[in-house]
This record gives sequence, structure tokens and C-alpha cells, in this order.
Amino acid sequence: MSFDTANLINALPRDNLFYFSLILIVASVIAYFVRLIKQPLILAYIFTGIILSQFLAGSSSIETIRFFSELGIAFLLFLVGIELSFKDVKHVGRTSLITGIGQIIFTFIIGYLITKYLLNFSVIESVYISIALTFSSTIIIVKLLSEKQDLQSLYGRISVGFLLVQDFVAIIILIILAALQQGASVQETMFLVILKAALFLLFVYLFSRYILTNLFNRIAKSSELLFLASIALPFLFIIISRYLGFSIEIGAFLAGLSLANLPYKLEISNKVKPLRDFFITLFFVILGTQLIINQANLLVPAILLSLFVLIGNPLIVTILMGLLGYTKRTSFYAGLTVAQISEFSLILAFLGLKLNHINENIVSLITLVGIITITLSVYMIHYNHKLYNFLMPYLGIFEKKETIEGKYEITEKFSKHTVIFGCHRLGYQIVDLLKSLKRKIIVVDFDPVIIEKLNNDNITAIYGDLGDIDVLEKLNLKESEFVISTIPNLEDNMNLIKKVRNLNNKVKVIVTAQQNDEAFDLYKSGADYVILPHTLSGERVADILRIAIKDKRIFDEIRSRHVRTMVRNNF
Repeated sequence: MSFDTANLINALPRDNLFYFSLILIVASVIAYFVRLIKQPLILAYIFTGIILSQFLAGSSSIETIRFFSELGIAFLLFLVGIELSFKDVKHVGRTSLITGIGQIIFTFIIGYLITKYLLNFSVIESVYISIALTFSSTIIIVKLLSEKQDLQSLYGRISVGFLLVQDFVAIIILIILAALQQGASVQETMFLVILKAALFLLFVYLFSRYILTNLFNRIAKSSELLFLASIALPFLFIIISRYLGFSIEIGAFLAGLSLANLPYKLEISNKVKPLRDFFITLFFVILGTQLIINQANLLVPAILLSLFVLIGNPLIVTILMGLLGYTKRTSFYAGLTVAQISEFSLILAFLGLKLNHINENIVSLITLVGIITITLSVYMIHYNHKLYNFLMPYLGIFEKKETIEGKYEITEKFSKHTVIFGCHRLGYQIVDLLKSLKRKIIVVDFDPVIIEKLNNDNITAIYGDLGDIDVLEKLNLKESEFVISTIPNLEDNMNLIKKVRNLNNKVKVIVTAQQNDEAFDLYKSGADYVILPHTLSGERVADILRIAIKDKRIFDEIRSRHVRTMVRNNF
């Protein structure tokens, strides 16, 4: 009796359960291999759709899967609404705001000129493609910067700021597109959109302020009920949105926005994310099934537009930040973070297809650009140090003679001094101690508020980053007594240790790590001491308890000192 795999597969019932199972199994296998090469899982889902496109074509289950994939978009926007607020935009800073808006404008204009006049697409197609090229993936970039421990670096903070600006612009565009109804005039549509949107927003504000807060205060007592209510709320807003003629995406986003100021938003977000991840997987799978890979005429436009995103977008950001007065290093690193298109770009294409503004060829083109740029940009960001060192001789044209980072310079010759990298929380306590001991100090930090505060306190402080070679050259590390890094970046700390050891082996080097294995690597490289915050915290608590067992009044003194420290550190 022979075992016929093909007949066995054909004998399986082709129902919803079969197709859902097939999608999840194939996506899991591909995701495993995609993760091995350190690529975002979004690529695995798109490739799953490409592979299964023949299986799903003509299936009666495709509409069910497509419906669930649209719920994925809704839940994605629901969580975006929860996690974003206008306070976030207020705090991104002038640099992030100017760079974010400037990059969107210049990318759109140049992208439109390329698509309309070089590639001969229609006006509406060129508009969609150009908008898609302007957005970069906040999710991917934050994850990559977090893995590189660069989120708190100068370029990391600026990058996350202008990506946040992009997200807000993307949300506005998606809402406008989702509100457009085919067949109505632009004037009629915009008038009705503005009127109904104003009423909807007023309802959201009043509902959130006078009903949701009290309601969720009671609901939050039960974890299960909180989860159920969090799922029910976007569907309530979706029903209202549909009644007003808007799309489900608008309702879901506004539902999230109504929860943005609740104290339970993080818990709600964490509970809903797995559900979002499941549904959004189906969305990218469906998107993959619509990818037309046998269209040779899409290859040249995809490559050209990908090159524009990979090279043009970073160049635009580098120029803008250079004009704002940042060094070539900071500008270049920040520029690399926009070298891919966003998941919002793919959602934009999907909505355009639903509205019949664009066809499947344009969706395929945008998806191809997404696959190419996401794949390559991951490596560009991962190896940004090597890429910068290679291109450094050519980047001088993007740097002003007087930079923001060079505003505070060291004007005297230091010796037997202590150099401190990072002066927030842990760093400030070290500075406070050394100042009380009347020791000579040089502080390096990337926060201009901290630098100005320290200089006003007559502490020498310069604007810079631990990984910047030019900054290290200014510190006279050879004649220093201590070099202390409170920044938990393994690569930068390893380079710092190597630099100091080459100059003077007698200098004591103290660095910071997040994990035990990183601490071992730093000790092997020559660190005299490695700060592990969780270990120090445990030792400190143990010391407090050892004293408190004999005299519990110690807590009054410790609490008062702790509060004073927190107030002082809060610049």
C-alpha cells in the first residue's frame, strides 16, 4: 500500500478551517527562516501569500480571510490610537518636526516627478506611489534601534521623533482616503467628511471624558472584563463609523484615541496586541496573494523606486539635519532610518485598491518596493557604523562649520579628570558625588537641556555621543583618571575600552551593561568595573534591609533623600 501525499492533500476538505490552518502553518515555517536571517516577520507573511496565491485563488474562503485581514488593519489603527497622542507630537522637538515634515514634502515631490514623468504613471497612480514612498516603518526601526541599544542615542531619539510625525501624517491621510466614497464629487465629499468628522470627534471627546473614564475604572477590577470591553469598544465605534458613512478603520482609530488618556491603556494595548498580530498576519498574506510576480514591466520601476527610497530618503534627511546644524555622523545615522517604506504604505495601497483609485499592478509595485527596501534597510541600519566609516570622507559637505553638537567646547586642558558619558539618572548621581569631592569632570551627553544645565552649574559638558570618534578625541582620555559610561551600548562601550587601553592602561574604565553575558564580554575587553543596574539595585535593597532590621526609622531618611534626588534629577 503506497502513501500518496498529493491524494491525501486533495482529499482534505477545502473549507475555512483548511485554509486558515494552511496559512498559519506555512507562515510559521517561513517566519522561522526569516527570523534566522534577522528580517522583520512582515516579509514572511507577504511571502506566505505569494506561495499560497494559487491555493487561495478562487477559493470560497478568500472573502472570509479578506474580512479578517481588514480587521487586522482596524486593530492596528486601534492600537495606534491608544499609543499616540497630541502630547507626543508636542514633545518630539523642533528638529524631529522639521525633519519629519520636510522629508515627507521632498520625498513626495521627487517621487511624484519620478513616477509621473520618468515612469509615465497616471496622476492618481503617481500620487499613491509617491505618498507610499514618504512613510517609514516605526515598528521596524524602533525594534532595530532597541536591539542595537541606540534608542537613547542622539540620532535614535531624533529618528523616533520624526517617525512619530510620519505616523500622524499617515493616519490623517488614511482617514481621508477611507472616508472618500466613490462617485461623490470632491467638494461634496470633503464637506460631508468635515461635518461628520467634526460630529464624530465631538462624540469621541465627550464619550471619553464623561463616560469611558468612570466606566473603565469599574471594569478594570476584572482583567477578563477589561479585555472583553477593550475588544467591544472598537466594534461599537466601527458600527457608528459605518452608520456615518466612514470606514471601519476610522472607527477603530477613534476608539483607540478615546482610550489614549486612560491609566489602563498599556494593559489594554498588551492584551489586544496578540489579536492584532493574528489578524494583521492575514492582511499581509492577502496582500502577498495579490502580488503579480510575473509582470516583467514592474521590475524596472520597483528597482528604481527602491533605489530612491534606499538612497534618496536618507539623503533628504541627512541634508535637512545638516542644515539644522547637526554633525554628519548624527545626520547620516538618522537618515538611514528612513531607508524603507512602512506598513502604512501597504495599507494605503490596499485602501486605494478598494476605492478603485489604483489597480493590482500598483499594489504589486508598492509591495515589491516594500520587500526590497525593508530587506536591505535592515542591514544598512545594522551595519551603520561600518557604512558611515566608509562614506565619512564624502559626508563633510552635509555638515556646517558650527554644529549644535559643537556649541559647547572644552576650552581648557584637563588632566587627572573624570570623563562621564551620559548624565541622566545614574550619571547625574555620579556627577553630584564628584562635584562634592571637588574633582575635575567632563560630561558628554546628547540632551541639550542637560548640557545647558551642567554648564550653568560650572560643570564642563559637551554635546555628543559615546560612539562618535570625533568627540572622544576632544576629551584627553590619555591623561584622565576615570572614564565612566552610564550608557548600556555594548558596541560603543567595547570601542571606548579599546580606545582608552590603547592610550593609557592605567586609566580606570567603568561601563554599563544590561545583561550578564554583555558584562562578561566587557570585562574580557579590559573594563575595570561593569555596572549592572539590576544587580546594583538588589545589592542596594539588601543593604537597606540589613540596616532596617535593626532600625526601621532608616526608611524616613532614605525616602527623603530619594525624593530629593528625584526632584534634582528632574531637569
